[in-house]
Amino acid sequence: MPFRRCFLCPVIAAMLTASCAKEVHRTEDGGRLRVVCTTGMIADAAANVGGDRVAVTALMGEGVDPHLYKASTGDMQRLSTADLILYNGLHLEGRMADQFERLAKKRPTAAVTDTIDEERLRTLPGTDAHDPHVWFDVSLWMKAVERMRDALIQVDAAGKEAYTKNAAEYLARLDELHTETRDRIAGIPRESRVLITAHDAFGYFGRAYDIEVMGLQGISTESEPSLKDVNVLVDRIVERKVKAVFVESSVAPKNIEALVEGCRARGHEVRIGGQLFSDAMGRAGTPEGTYIGMVRHNVRTIVEALK
Repeated sequence: MPFRRCFLCPVIAAMLTASCAKEVHRTEDGGRLRVVCTTGMIADAAANVGGDRVAVTALMGEGVDPHLYKASTGDMQRLSTADLILYNGLHLEGRMADQFERLAKKRPTAAVTDTIDEERLRTLPGTDAHDPHVWFDVSLWMKAVERMRDALIQVDAAGKEAYTKNAAEYLARLDELHTETRDRIAGIPRESRVLITAHDAFGYFGRAYDIEVMGLQGISTESEPSLKDVNVLVDRIVERKVKAVFVESSVAPKNIEALVEGCRARGHEVRIGGQLFSDAMGRAGTPEGTYIGMVRHNVRTIVEALK
């Protein structure tokens, strides 16, 4: 199935407006809005913006790959009774696209990336489609947070003041995180500033924070690297004398381990520098179980391995 730029956006925008013509009655979950999100990153942002006016559920938890995710019967029940559905878009949740199209006819539904300026999105080579991993550029994720704020206001106008205040506070923290991330990555010597991961999820990170990024698999983990792909990347690692490569929490480590073995066979020792959180956050209740904590963990792991 080809990637495409949030093909549901016009439909969803219309449905969201129509669905929100009458404000949602806040009677369930202790008077809180039921907000159902696909990924943990979206759920964390929605909880920060919504505060005590919302009850947030994330369908995809720790270690879950959204590219391959299929909604369960329980998921569909949660989605069908939600006051607001928030998903990433840009084909991240590729296997759920049909469900969102149907749900948008009945429930307020929004892709959090649908108001990001298209010029700021990475276009995939040879296509007119876009990379969905926008959360790796914190400044872009701030645009997604603003979209969530506006979606909440549309379904709960009475909460506008609270949502606006909460969003402003959270956006200020993200702005600090963006600067912190840029400064820490800049501390890695330029010749060592090479990030090699299991799949091509860190392109926005590389562009925003000036680090070269190479992924063994493509944008989606549905693609499998060939032996040729592995050998080409081994050649580049050996040539560049890269010191470390990284596994991802939501992707099996076998392909990165194959890179390490391939380099060893060529006489170059490269180590696994640690585990990065890419398409899913860490365990709930830990720092890495929040968006800000996840970004800081990734930056710390990268800097310690490459500096």
